[in-house]
Amino acid sequence: MKKVDHIGIAVVSLQESLVLYTEQLGMIHMKTEMVASQGVTVAFLDAGNIKLELLEPTGPDSPVSKFIEKRGQGIHHIAYKVEDIEERIAEIKDKGIQMINDVPKPGAGGASVAFMHPKSTGGVLMELCEKKEEIL
Repeated sequence: MKKVDHIGIAVVSLQESLVLYTEQLGMIHMKTEMVASQGVTVAFLDAGNIKLELLEPTGPDSPVSKFIEKRGQGIHHIAYKVEDIEERIAEIKDKGIQMINDVPKPGAGGASVAFMHPKSTGGVLMELCEKKEEIL
């Protein structure tokens, strides 16, 4: 793993949350996009030394919607930048970590992503994130 790529934060409303992050905390809202494969609309924020992704569920069946129901709004996942995501998935599985995604899925910003199961990672949802080119 190369570095932390971003931190995902589950929110009920992007519109309301963006007020806090941009107007009150002074972060830069870079763009917003819908990621159908994950059931979320994502607002990308530049927080200086790291990117934040605010994740608003697109419907009640979204994994983020279920997360908010169980735990409320807050930190959803930590994403690690990787190269050759398929190889990283195989290595992680060989080391005994359970994956939610055995094959990468399309993620925000054109990335390929795969999640590790929190039961294998001390209760923290972790994401592998491979970007073909740095878009954000």
